[in-house]
Amino acid sequence: MKEKDYPQFLSQLIHSYKDNVDFLSIRLESSQGSNIKMRNGQIENISEGTSIGGQVRACRKGGWGFATFNDLTQIADCISDAISAAQLIGDDETVLAEVEPVVTSCKLPLTGTNPRLIHLSQKKDLVGRCDRILNSYHKDITSTTVRYSDIQQKIVLATSEGSLIEQTWIDSEMRFSATAKRGELVQTGRETTGTRRGFEDLLNLDKQIESAAKRAVNALDLPTVKGGTYTVVIDPILAGLFVHEAFGHLSEADMAYENPDLLEVMTMGRKFGGEFLQIFDGAQPEGHRGSYYYDDEGVPATTTQLIKDGVLVGRLHSRETAGKLREKPTGNARCLNYHYPPIVRMTNTWIGKGNTPVKDLFSNIKEGVYARNWLGGMTNGEMFTFTAGEAWMIRDGIIAEPVKNVTLSGNVFKTLANIEAIGDDFYWDESGGCGKGGQNGLAVGCGSPSLRIKDVVIGGEN
Repeated sequence: MKEKDYPQFLSQLIHSYKDNVDFLSIRLESSQGSNIKMRNGQIENISEGTSIGGQVRACRKGGWGFATFNDLTQIADCISDAISAAQLIGDDETVLAEVEPVVTSCKLPLTGTNPRLIHLSQKKDLVGRCDRILNSYHKDITSTTVRYSDIQQKIVLATSEGSLIEQTWIDSEMRFSATAKRGELVQTGRETTGTRRGFEDLLNLDKQIESAAKRAVNALDLPTVKGGTYTVVIDPILAGLFVHEAFGHLSEADMAYENPDLLEVMTMGRKFGGEFLQIFDGAQPEGHRGSYYYDDEGVPATTTQLIKDGVLVGRLHSRETAGKLREKPTGNARCLNYHYPPIVRMTNTWIGKGNTPVKDLFSNIKEGVYARNWLGGMTNGEMFTFTAGEAWMIRDGIIAEPVKNVTLSGNVFKTLANIEAIGDDFYWDESGGCGKGGQNGLAVGCGSPSLRIKDVVIGGEN
């Protein structure tokens, strides 16, 4: 079967089975991609691949059935399996927020060259050049890793309600890591960048690559921060990670719906921060890694305001969570690929720009910490811990000596309430790969201005 015949084929299948369930969808996915990994100047993996496969979702009396296939001849059997599973477990009612059926074909625009048109040897040369920048930075660099990946995905989604959507996008990513060692001391610096705009965005990254090696080497000589509670200023990259990991996941309605205690905490109208605090999520803004036109249930992309003037006003939905909570769908049902069902996921998440000049964020801080970039982190419900990529002490309103091993910990709701000022800068970080429900590495965007936050627990030496 030719690719151009997929939409009509899926429509005919849906029509044949739709009377057996309350809802039925088929998502067919074809993809092409490259992957390269170089460690210490040696290629460990280089590959180009293509795949085709799909998934079937069926719902009857509130019960969901799910099946996958990677052979078009298996579709009919998968539909039957998904329907049987839904019929077996369904014992309630199907509640899905209503959406208008859509018939369309769309492609996320590129502003540069499609990486799929770049020869694999050129991508290999790019990886090798990046590795040489890392290795040549300093004699204390003992280990380097460079990863390159790109993928072009074409999705055809057909639903029993009449939607038939073709959507294509391209995503690329590079990751750089350098480890420096001196005696028993070991430090690591990392950088990641990604794009859905074109191959050129992965070129001319020398300063960013070098910064990974620089941070690793510099940290060998830095003192460890003294642990305690400080007023901190964090840059847009670390602030973007914070809003995504610490607050964004709590805004995903499946987490709230399945956790009555969290649903009570995340009550609409509850005040979480100052009137200057605005938080958004949405796939509608173009050009970011979490951008698209329709989610994996056929819901149009939106921009959802989560916090307005410090007050909770929205959350992120699939059609099912929106229906059960009697709220509007937001177009946030996403799956990593056809092996997984769509679940509620963030897209591009950001804090709105403030009006405080960045230099004024440091004013009147007798002793504090300025933290930039990120090295790692984790969240557990309302609690978070992030490790900054680099940091400095603030003394009497001035950025002073650099320090290392700066971890920021706290309760997200208390931390939101402790934001004292929001900078007039703003930066989009396209390095994100989000994980949830076993679906790791889903492309997202994060954006924020710089933030000043009081009473943040900083881990370090006692």
